[in-house]
Amino acid sequence: MSVIYLRAAAVFVAATAQPLAAQVVGYPLEAAAARLEVAMSSLSAVASVLDVRQMSLRAFAPNIAAAELSWSTVGPRLAAMRYAQGFPALTVARGSNEWFPQDTADAVYRRARTAFNGRKYREAIELFGALRNQYPQSRYVPQAMYYEAFALSRLETEASYRTALTVLDQYRSRFPRESSSDVEQLYIRIQGQLARRGDSEAAAAVAARAAELAPGPVIVGAATRGAQSRAEDDVRMQALNALMQMNAENAMPILRDVLANKDPDRVHLRRRAVFLVAQKRTAGREEILLEAARNDPDLEVREQAVQWLSQVRTDRAVAALDSILQTATERSLQEKAIFALSQHRSERAGEILRAYALRRDADVELRSYAIQWLGQSRGNSEFLRHLFPQLENGDLKERALFALSQRRTEENAQFLFGIAMDESEDIRMRTRALFWMGQMRGVNQDLYTLYDRVDNRDMKEQLIAVYGQRRRDSLAVDQLIAIARNEQDTELRGKAIFWLGQSRDSRAIEVLREIINR
Repeated sequence: MSVIYLRAAAVFVAATAQPLAAQVVGYPLEAAAARLEVAMSSLSAVASVLDVRQMSLRAFAPNIAAAELSWSTVGPRLAAMRYAQGFPALTVARGSNEWFPQDTADAVYRRARTAFNGRKYREAIELFGALRNQYPQSRYVPQAMYYEAFALSRLETEASYRTALTVLDQYRSRFPRESSSDVEQLYIRIQGQLARRGDSEAAAAVAARAAELAPGPVIVGAATRGAQSRAEDDVRMQALNALMQMNAENAMPILRDVLANKDPDRVHLRRRAVFLVAQKRTAGREEILLEAARNDPDLEVREQAVQWLSQVRTDRAVAALDSILQTATERSLQEKAIFALSQHRSERAGEILRAYALRRDADVELRSYAIQWLGQSRGNSEFLRHLFPQLENGDLKERALFALSQRRTEENAQFLFGIAMDESEDIRMRTRALFWMGQMRGVNQDLYTLYDRVDNRDMKEQLIAVYGQRRRDSLAVDQLIAIARNEQDTELRGKAIFWLGQSRDSRAIEVLREIINR
């Protein structure tokens, strides 16, 4: 609230003997209330925006989940970013996340970790190497060796990669009981980098490790797999990722085999495998994803497969998504199918979404998703304008108005204005149309003359809010000034005064002074 308006409040409170002041003494409080009312009146409209954001997050959830599950398999660069951003370190070996203040090498280790986290890899390599050479009995030696190898890999030269493998070989020889899946995954990643540079021995080692993912008997203890077995699978998946970077054609059959093994104890592998399949535009990707989307017993695997089908630009993928949308019993699969279709941008995909939006027998929320995603694609505005009067549900109508507002065209602005002026339309839709019209950059200039042409008080309140939100526009300030001077409803005048108090326009200051001095 501006200083001028605070002064106005003080004058109003002090001048209780003056008739005008007596009428407007409540303005400061009313203005504060106006702020709340404006916020409240807009909440349901703004909720549409939040709905869309939430819907987008749900649509991308499989991507995020896959990335979280597979972050250690997408290369050392992501791991280095994790350290640089201050995330917790990987569990390298038992006790690797512990600190030993009484250890004689504590100061050196802390300096080395600081250098590592700051991506000063050469300094870190020197310090970690000094620690293991000068303090061979230190409890920090195992993790120092791991971080030294990791830092060496970050130099990304053939010599540094080979030195890193030597350090890791020494680690595994000196500390066989403390060797962990993280050590093995780092080893495989480095071998993958060497293989890409033409090292045939490294390539053979990576391929052999990845091949171990093929279906086979899974030993289960009690009812769950042990941590050691899960860690071993992580190492194999790391090898598979390295193999894909070298030769995706050889990796895809292995991934197909992983997804063919429907054992419940291998579900985490299938989830990661779907992610890896989707990353490569190679022969067989469509077939694998379609099979997983239709037949995998795990819902999350099916969701991810449907999600990634958004990147498969074929008629067959569109037909499969249509089938899933129409027949799936799981709502989440239908949501993902709607999103995937919206990303295809093909005429057939658009036809499917438009037909679904028109279906009165379909779930209302799913129809609203279809309407929203249609609004995100060009070329659907005319359909949405024709769809609006056919919609029987207020929530669907609101979603259509919001979708139209996202395409800021003259035709859409005129349509929203027409809904606002339509007295036969529900007042809720009219005020929502005004709200969304007010969010558009270019608006019909009739918006600024509308206040004197409507009698409905709710419409007047919404218009004041719209003018207030556009208070940098001189025409909006003109309207607020006129309302503040001439409106007979003191509550509406108070709201206009409140918005003038938020404006930096010099005319607003003069009007506030004028009101105070009456």
